[in-house]
Amino acid sequence: MMEDIENLKASILGEIQKANDLKSLDDIRVAVFGKKGEITERMKMLGQMEPEKRIEAAKELNLIKTSIEEELQKRKAVLEDEALNARLKSEKIDVTLPCRPETQGRIHPVSKIEEEVAAIFGELGFEVATGPDIEDQFHNFNALNMPLNHPARQMQDTFYIAHDKDAPFEMENAYVVRTHTSGMQIRTMEKQQPPIRIIAPGRTYRSDMDATHTPMFHQVEGLVIDKTTTLAHLKGCLYDFIKAFFELDEIPVRYRPSYFPFTEPSAEMDIGCLKTKDEIKVGAGNDWLEVLGCGMVHPNVLRAGGIDPDEYQGFAFGLGIDRLAMLKYGIPDLRTFFESDIRWMKNYGFVPLDFSSMTGGLSNTGGEAK
Repeated sequence: MMEDIENLKASILGEIQKANDLKSLDDIRVAVFGKKGEITERMKMLGQMEPEKRIEAAKELNLIKTSIEEELQKRKAVLEDEALNARLKSEKIDVTLPCRPETQGRIHPVSKIEEEVAAIFGELGFEVATGPDIEDQFHNFNALNMPLNHPARQMQDTFYIAHDKDAPFEMENAYVVRTHTSGMQIRTMEKQQPPIRIIAPGRTYRSDMDATHTPMFHQVEGLVIDKTTTLAHLKGCLYDFIKAFFELDEIPVRYRPSYFPFTEPSAEMDIGCLKTKDEIKVGAGNDWLEVLGCGMVHPNVLRAGGIDPDEYQGFAFGLGIDRLAMLKYGIPDLRTFFESDIRWMKNYGFVPLDFSSMTGGLSNTGGEAK
């Protein structure tokens, strides 16, 4: 009996090693442990044995059963790996092959505008600075001259994140999903001594939603700090930017006094345009359109960044990338930017690898895309 069981074990284990696919392995499993399998039939015969022989035979059968199950699992793992590798090999594609024209992707207008803005300010000597989307309140509010009672910090306008999810929520100690990229002004001043000339593009977040506002949008902040910068430099810099961005030789501009807590004096920049029922034409007409906010950096902001306001001064500005895209490329509704509609992307998107530069052109389309 014992010799017969050992021969059976050796035979089954040999069959398992010979199995060259998962189906063959499963057939062996059924032949051994199925309703009429070899081990199953021998288990049924235990009831006909004498008690002493039954105990010994049951023990041996259980040991063999365990050994066979372990070998089945090991062989199954090997065959699954081989099957996966064979599938990966047969389904591989050459990602270096060119796309078919009708399925070629498009660059989103927001990415294109950000590229254009970076190209223009790069020619003006600005560096690009990036930072975290989740900010502490010092960099997002306090250092930018916004005290705890400032309206911009109200919970209906700002997304707060608890500092400790297991503790009671305290707004004063919470993190914020940044409401602007101005925090990069402080972070740059903390680690870099003047002269400073940066732009800080990135996503920003506020609790708002309509045709011209979304909870997540894109901004570019600019900062210049040195010993001699004046408001005249600010106006000249922004005028050069606006002309280059809209690709016009001349464009009417005006500055209206405004208020921002982090600049003093502050202003909003308007550009000349012609408004009709169906379109806005930049650079012509008697109408005006506000495009950005700007001003001289407030002394309190300089102090918060570790810079002496008695020795240094500078200017800052901020503009919305999404609204610039709507204005330059005639996109009527901001919400469509985030709907992932392939038809919209085909109409308003840009051909890949069509990079923006001041020498090669900002808004080359390279095909049917705008």
